[in-house]
Amino acid sequence: MADPMITRLRPMPEDWQRALAVVAHPDDLEYGCSAAVAAWTDQGREIAYVLATRGEAGIDTLDPERCAVLREQEQRASAAVVGVSVVEFLDHKDGVIEYGTALRRDIAAAIRRHRPELVITLNHRDTWGGVAWNTPDHVAVGRATLDAAADAGNRWIFPELVEQGLEPWNGVRWVAVAGSSSPTHAVDASAGLERAVRSLLEHRTYIEALTDEDPETYARRFLTETATATGERFDGKPAVAFEVFAR
Repeated sequence: MADPMITRLRPMPEDWQRALAVVAHPDDLEYGCSAAVAAWTDQGREIAYVLATRGEAGIDTLDPERCAVLREQEQRASAAVVGVSVVEFLDHKDGVIEYGTALRRDIAAAIRRHRPELVITLNHRDTWGGVAWNTPDHVAVGRATLDAAADAGNRWIFPELVEQGLEPWNGVRWVAVAGSSSPTHAVDASAGLERAVRSLLEHRTYIEALTDEDPETYARRFLTETATATGERFDGKPAVAFEVFAR
């Protein structure tokens, strides 16, 4: 029986067709919400990925130039597993992304190109639930994405984008933050969980540098445990949680 003191997560809004996911690194979405993405693409929804970096500083044993090529390849393969074919890279520098107008402009431009109703990003707060420090890249990209959702609709912010043919898009209705310690909504992960595991496994180069554990065991354990824990607040179904900001 569910604990009555646990706040139930609400179902995600359903009245949308296009989503844009904006994160800092290859694998951010695979750790955060790819089971939800798989469920959405199954429903015929259009999802595009935009990554601020190519993750080139993420593996100590690989020089950044070689690492960037491998991680881009792994990200494209990973996205394909969950039905995403559009993957773009903004080429900010991994590890030293700066929050500011340049980052906001790049993300606003992506939002104008793709014209989503839903924008997805990763935890923009300083910590993961107060127990682990977040990275500056995640904080910068998450915060800039929340801001760029409004920037994209204002023709007087970044007017150069209009000159480039990118007319304002004020159609973003929600920004959903994965990995938040204050989630409000969730998506049933049952149908997408197996593909989420396979999607994360495409980042094999990174996983093998991160842990000595068998990659499939590692990926399955991490995603299953996370989805199960979230499901305690979502009618007992494995789930992916989001903090949703309506606009």
